[in-house]
Amino acid sequence: MTEPTWNPRYVITPATARGLMEIEAARVVVDKSPLPLNAEAELRRRARLRSTHHSTRIEGNRLTLAEAEGAISGREIQGRERDVAEVRNYWTALLRVEEWAAAKKPLTEELIRRLHALVTKSFGVRSRVVPTPYRDGQNVIRDSATGAIVYLPPEAVDVPALMAAMVRWAKQAEKEELPAPIIAALVHYQFVTIHPYYDGNGRTARLLATFILHKGGYGLNGFFSLEEHHSQDLEGYYRALATHPHHNYSREPIKQD
Repeated sequence: MTEPTWNPRYVITPATARGLMEIEAARVVVDKSPLPLNAEAELRRRARLRSTHHSTRIEGNRLTLAEAEGAISGREIQGRERDVAEVRNYWTALLRVEEWAAAKKPLTEELIRRLHALVTKSFGVRSRVVPTPYRDGQNVIRDSATGAIVYLPPEAVDVPALMAAMVRWAKQAEKEELPAPIIAALVHYQFVTIHPYYDGNGRTARLLATFILHKGGYGLNGFFSLEEHHSQDLEGYYRALATHPHHNYSREPIKQD
């Protein structure tokens, strides 16, 4: 049986090319601007904090930046167990992503499952995190205000093959030395398109993009928060992740009740 393939269609426009050059220039500046070790450590901590706060806030987390910092440091935040758990989980997952990238771990489905398990770990659970399986049923993304269907992802039976194809493409793209920012963007897009889990897809996708960037040498020494960048223009972020006007992976119009 032939394995399914994923061959994303994309165009490196003049604007994209300029963006890549700006990223490259920023990387050079960061690499050639040595700082005292304590200053570097503090800049990384602040960037991780902003990443954690903004990525969870995109998904509806209600903690302020100061409360998120308190939650990470172990301070008790009254009445918001789920929000606190999300923040602490994201912080832990981000640290693990940086470790994996530094060790040049290969992108695999097992790594993705482990990453998702870290993101969605139950509050207060201290046991070993077990890689989570993909969803076994249909999930639906709805508008929180109107209840209208925003996007209908692929059927659960198709998820394993789609995820495997995405990982194979990413490995091949890395081998062919496609710029890491392009790989990260396309994998981010495809992951949320597949929506392989019932919950935690957005957070996992953003962490996955961070892993690819750091591993590819575009971590900017840990000083930059990609999640904060997305959060500052949520409309543009969601627009970039949209599939097509039908809001349906199968490309057939959705019949609203």
